[in-house]
Amino acid sequence: MTANMETITVEVPFKIRKRGGRKQIITPDGVPVLAAPRARIDSAFVKALARAFRWRKLLETGVYGTIEDLARAERINPSYVSRVLRLTLLAPEIVEAVLDGREPEGVTLADAMTGVPVVWEDQRGRSLPGPRAGAGPFRSVGSSPAFRR
Repeated sequence: MTANMETITVEVPFKIRKRGGRKQIITPDGVPVLAAPRARIDSAFVKALARAFRWRKLLETGVYGTIEDLARAERINPSYVSRVLRLTLLAPEIVEAVLDGREPEGVTLADAMTGVPVVWEDQRGRSLPGPRAGAGPFRSVGSSPAFRR
């Protein structure tokens, strides 16, 4: 059996214009095609999370016996190690949201390092103590669709 091979050419007229440093597709009727905005991933937050979980594993497996031993090996201040290790207490869906760039506005690394409730439900449902009185960094976690599945 032989198949009849035909070539089909499809032409789609459009223009590409740069607007504000971004490329934008303009359709024939002049309507711009808008792409969904990219998630902005907080690379410092992601790096701190990676460090926190790595350091926790080093402590749990006995590579280092204390936070002071770990800090000495990493050549950093033990109080900084302690603050970063607090990030391992974040609820898994909050960690996922940070890694995906979906954390609610106002959720920052600095706020997360100041202390979070140990109980994950408390992280989701109420404000966490922030650096300023009454300004909880995760105040919108409980109601944000970013944390719902």
